[in-house]
Amino acid sequence: MAKRAKLPFDPRTVRGVRVVERIPGSANTDFGVPHEISKRDTTRLSAAGAKRMAALVKAAWDLFDEVAASAPAELRKGPRGGGRDRDKMIDHVLGADEIYARKLGLRLSAPPRADRAAIRAFRAAVIEALEKPSSGAPPSEKGWPQRYAARRIAWHALDHAWEIEDRSDPTG
Repeated sequence: MAKRAKLPFDPRTVRGVRVVERIPGSANTDFGVPHEISKRDTTRLSAAGAKRMAALVKAAWDLFDEVAASAPAELRKGPRGGGRDRDKMIDHVLGADEIYARKLGLRLSAPPRADRAAIRAFRAAVIEALEKPSSGAPPSEKGWPQRYAARRIAWHALDHAWEIEDRSDPTG
């Protein structure tokens, strides 16, 4: 994602992973959803950090769009015979993004899947909110801190991009 976002990152320089915080999980986190807000999510966010974070969210959306555009309309069914097809998956991601935008204090409606201009405008408004420096406090009551919102938005777009990729392969 860093390369796609045009951000410097050299994986050869990473020496390992350092755990900086542990938080209790839930049924959501067991499923893979980054459902819990960490203490680190509530720390100050500089202008440069906010722009970097927003670029990563945009890169995740761009990848989701590319994957969805190249996928067949009907996706291979899951192991129990279910799962959304491509257009329903796109609608689901757009609908979730509307909810996530509200957590950033934005009152936006999910754009229709076929309206690329409306999707660009919707996402630009979310990116603008994510790019603002922050004290780390949620921007609205019952909202999410920008760090958490960015992580959740990017995770959701990528999770469904990978699902579409996996279920587009007829060989399974």
